[in-house]
Amino acid sequence: MGSSFTQVVGSTANGNDNKKFKGDRPPCSPSRVLHLRKIPCDVTEAEVISLGLPFGKVTNLLMLKGKSQAFLEMASEEAAVTMVNYYTPFTPHLRSQPVYIQYSNHRELKTDNLPNQARAQAALQAVSAVQSGSLALPGAPSNEGTVLPGQSPVLRIIIENLFFPVTLEVLHQIFSKFGTVLKIITFTKNNQFQALLQYADPVNAHYAKMALDGQNIYNACCTLRIDFSKLTSLNVKYNNDKSRDFTRLDLPTGDGQPSLEPPMAAAFGAPGIISSPYAGAAGFAPAIGFPQATGLSVPAVPGALGPLTITSSAVTGRMAIPGASGIPGNSVLLVTNLNPDLITPHGLFILFGVYGDVHRVKIMFNKKENALVQMADANQAQLAMNHLSGQRLYGKVLRATLSKHQAVQLPREGQEDQGLTKDFSNSPLHRFKKPGSKNFQNIFPPSATLHLSNIPPSVTVDDLKNLFIDAGCSVKAFKFFQKDRKMALIQLGSVEEAIQALIELHNHDLGENHHLRVSFSKSTI
Repeated sequence: MGSSFTQVVGSTANGNDNKKFKGDRPPCSPSRVLHLRKIPCDVTEAEVISLGLPFGKVTNLLMLKGKSQAFLEMASEEAAVTMVNYYTPFTPHLRSQPVYIQYSNHRELKTDNLPNQARAQAALQAVSAVQSGSLALPGAPSNEGTVLPGQSPVLRIIIENLFFPVTLEVLHQIFSKFGTVLKIITFTKNNQFQALLQYADPVNAHYAKMALDGQNIYNACCTLRIDFSKLTSLNVKYNNDKSRDFTRLDLPTGDGQPSLEPPMAAAFGAPGIISSPYAGAAGFAPAIGFPQATGLSVPAVPGALGPLTITSSAVTGRMAIPGASGIPGNSVLLVTNLNPDLITPHGLFILFGVYGDVHRVKIMFNKKENALVQMADANQAQLAMNHLSGQRLYGKVLRATLSKHQAVQLPREGQEDQGLTKDFSNSPLHRFKKPGSKNFQNIFPPSATLHLSNIPPSVTVDDLKNLFIDAGCSVKAFKFFQKDRKMALIQLGSVEEAIQALIELHNHDLGENHHLRVSFSKSTI
């Protein structure tokens, strides 16, 4: 494998073939191996690894310094997809030079037989030692360098010099660079704006604290002071501008004054009411209001490991590009790299409708591979973006990012539109209209196995299999639910087939006044 790999690397990374990379190269399908180009020649292994750290564990690295390129292997394809989605609109920089990232054709890096790998392996071992907590960073206070056993995934954040409002969305945007944020609660105590923020994993909380403690959100103000909380989990009762549980879209908004659980009130010695001094200040999100919002450049951790903390581009990201970037808290998505011959507003409505209620869809008149999708709210937009960006649809890898538009405009009367803009706000097919609907608990990433429901008694296994075969799918397995024959699981040849089948067959008329309901399943057969 070693020699064949170097041959392939030689062919993809030929010193003089930069012309190939001018954007006309079809995007590879997602892979956990990423190909990085235009890397400055003096960059260290640790700096390249730092690009991947906010998104998950980096498992291998191959530097091709003579060609200014590198291959980075992430522990999972999901981490690689998140990383590519993040850096596609916001190019990362190493040593002030833009670096370009795309999926590699390789599914894994086999570097055992290659020369000059000692430094890369040493850098990887150093990072994993820090991640697993077996090594204190030189120059860092001993309690900061390691993830201690039993350390909380919850951070307590105090914001000093609060000259501009800081919203829950802004905190989510900044802290999401270091891992999955599950819950946030904001409140005021001792006249200070504070927040509790829970990560999925204590390692993420550890990195966020190391990188962000003492940083300014905006230039020279809104300074973050971060500590680990004594709480190990947050209990959020309401989703509104003061508290949010990103895992539970079904929570009520409350009446704006959510009360704290008694043990939590004791934990911050606060009365039972959380209040924010900036109710409704979401309009001040940094991407809009403050073009100077380029604080948050992260210093290197001192000592031998070099800059293992997150590169500044991973943190400033959206905040540093006024106007060009999506608006945090926006409910409109920009969807790109669609197949213009096969995509329709109805198809996007059905697909994005798996993750929220789609109100409007506009396929761009002059560039039909791009579309705007307006969701019911910002949470649903974020959920759809997280689950669908990077998935293959009609042979192309779909990309979704937050749009800078805050609404999709309908065409004026008499304006030529070719049926490319559709208003679905009154559609009977919305899955999340009813508050507390069971559908909120059944939101899963796209998968090759689909969950079918609302099947009438007269429809047989063969009827359903043939329905999917006629839609161009290969059926690998099928089973009715034992307790309830109105439901079934069907396993198709690939995730892409399943996505296309869901678009085509959700709400398909099976007769007897039954319309088939299709969603992604977490189970396999």
